[in-house]
Amino acid sequence: MPVNIEIKARCPDPAGAAKILSGLNAEHKGTDHQVDTYFKVDEGRLKLREGNIENNLIFYKRSDHAGPKRSDVILYPCSNDPGLKNILEETLGILVVVDKLRDIHFIDNVKFHIDQVEGLGSFIEIEAIGEEGEEFGLNRQCNHYMDALNIGEEQLISISYSDLLLEIEG
Repeated sequence: MPVNIEIKARCPDPAGAAKILSGLNAEHKGTDHQVDTYFKVDEGRLKLREGNIENNLIFYKRSDHAGPKRSDVILYPCSNDPGLKNILEETLGILVVVDKLRDIHFIDNVKFHIDQVEGLGSFIEIEAIGEEGEEFGLNRQCNHYMDALNIGEEQLISISYSDLLLEIEG
């Protein structure tokens, strides 16, 4: 099973972050308008991502703490099929919807997202992607790119966009 070590942080200067990634020869995959619909589940998180570049049903589990953390992900590629969303909505119920504009970059096995999230602001995510047993190296990659992107501890976010939106909705 693939393993992600990831961080999420506030990004006060999205253009500056994109410029740093460009200077690191990151491959820019494009900008995607994504709507993530989170469904009510007993454990982990289940979301349907609808975008122009990425369309997936995603189940994941991870701890909520700031800094690099392991995320166990099951990803199911799917099309923008309203039938799937309707089934999930009817059987599980919608928890929250996250609407974002995502700028996607890659350096080798590391994925970078510069996100503008409706109602929340600007963020950056780093996801070092590997296999079981590679966590040490993935953590090192994540920390390396945090330094390269000047991400300080005070910028780190411990929870998902869905949780941040739920906190606002009260």
